[in-house]
Amino acid sequence: MRRVAPLPRGELRRGIMAEMHLIGQIVGARGFPRSSLFCKWGIHTGGAWKLLSGLREGQTQVDHPQLDDVAYWSHPIDVHFATKGLQGWPKLYVQVWHQDPFGRRELYGYGVCHVPCSPGWHTLACVTWQPLGSWQERLSQLFVGGGPQLLHSDLIYMGADRYRLQTTAAGTVHLELGVLLRHFARYGVEC
Repeated sequence: MRRVAPLPRGELRRGIMAEMHLIGQIVGARGFPRSSLFCKWGIHTGGAWKLLSGLREGQTQVDHPQLDDVAYWSHPIDVHFATKGLQGWPKLYVQVWHQDPFGRRELYGYGVCHVPCSPGWHTLACVTWQPLGSWQERLSQLFVGGGPQLLHSDLIYMGADRYRLQTTAAGTVHLELGVLLRHFARYGVEC
């Protein structure tokens, strides 16, 4: 491991912080039971991370594929953070929804993936899951639609109580992310 010289006192006073710029896109999804899908997404960070520019959350358009089971969104992500520490490294979480011809929405899956900590271009596959519910809820979901949903969306990216949930696997959301790091070496982090 390489040693990094401490910061000169003047740099500490100027408030230079380590920065991460995340540029990329939510490409699309595959493996879900129906088409006409859209995705709600967000980025969760710890308390030491400050959003400098960009949006922390968003939503894609609805895609209704004509030929295959892949929904293409090509939804851009462009976020710039500053941080004082590595604790609370960013996580990107997704919710995949189905929209029927009448505009009704049905949850198809939740997922979370860590933003890569190495600079460069990364292709990620974020697997998703869905709450299972009781057998009565599953029977109702089969005939009426709907289904169980999380009351608190922070369970998606906080694993503290997620182990209690009964879930089933859903499809996969595909992402392409470019990670740019700046000033991390000044804080003793090798990239």
